[in-house]
Amino acid sequence: MGMVFILTLLLLGFVHHMKHKEKEFPQKSRQIYALIAEYGSRLYNYQARLRMPKEQLELLKQESQTLENNFREILFLIEQIDVLKALLRDMRDGLHNYSWNADIDPTEGWNHTEVIDEEMSTLVNYILKKLREDQVQMADYALKSAGASVVEAGTSESYKNNKAKLYWHGIGFLNYEMPPDIILQPDVHPGKCWAFPGSQGHALIKLARRIIPTAVTMEHISEKVSPSGNTSSAPKEFSVYGISKQCEGEEIFLGQFVYNKTGTTVQTFALQREVPEFLLCVKLKILSNWGHPNYTCLYRFRVHGTPRDDS
Repeated sequence: MGMVFILTLLLLGFVHHMKHKEKEFPQKSRQIYALIAEYGSRLYNYQARLRMPKEQLELLKQESQTLENNFREILFLIEQIDVLKALLRDMRDGLHNYSWNADIDPTEGWNHTEVIDEEMSTLVNYILKKLREDQVQMADYALKSAGASVVEAGTSESYKNNKAKLYWHGIGFLNYEMPPDIILQPDVHPGKCWAFPGSQGHALIKLARRIIPTAVTMEHISEKVSPSGNTSSAPKEFSVYGISKQCEGEEIFLGQFVYNKTGTTVQTFALQREVPEFLLCVKLKILSNWGHPNYTCLYRFRVHGTPRDDS
């Protein structure tokens, strides 16, 4: 009888507890739903804040591109102004000397001035045309827009720079270092280069078409436009190899050269070895730079040669 009484008390207690829980559940359920809604709202706001830097980054890229284009135009205009100043000085000196000649009819002087103006205009147009022309005057078969590409599997790792990161609340979440294929594009502006760590690295390039390579061109910015005031990260010694059988065959040595950072920014080198076969891939190996201890920057690399006639 004692056992039955105890079990009866336990059963009554359990039933009372369940009824009490049923009364509390709706209130706790509402609290749980309110908590879920609050965290959902926080998550949405967090995602919205994450999206904002990407939009700002896109805007920053557009503004940066505009500034780069303006900077390039300013440099070009400065060159034009220097040329025009020299021409105007020559013209002024010529007219000054001419005005002291009393034996010449003034009407003839005006005609002479018109001739000088016409000659100056012709000369200025010729100079501007030369400034706009490509200095190399050879087809670039490593040009990305023509179909060339960098084979990342055969290319050095890019230099990781914390300054090239976007931060949100102290956490770096997005890198915007330049990719290796930037060296295959003609847009050369300060900072728009591919950087790899140290002074030695390599890039494997699949050309736009098969060619017998005859020359290469290396391009870097001058110290005048460098933000740091020097070009110690420029490549110095480099070698070039052709790759047989697509991009995985034997490396064929084509030449070793030195890029002179005090020379012209665009330097072309004739290859030291001729190959009898048409090649689709070329490997650029940087052997040293001009003293930068952390990284080397490549701005543009071109490959010239004789294409295969596929007609």
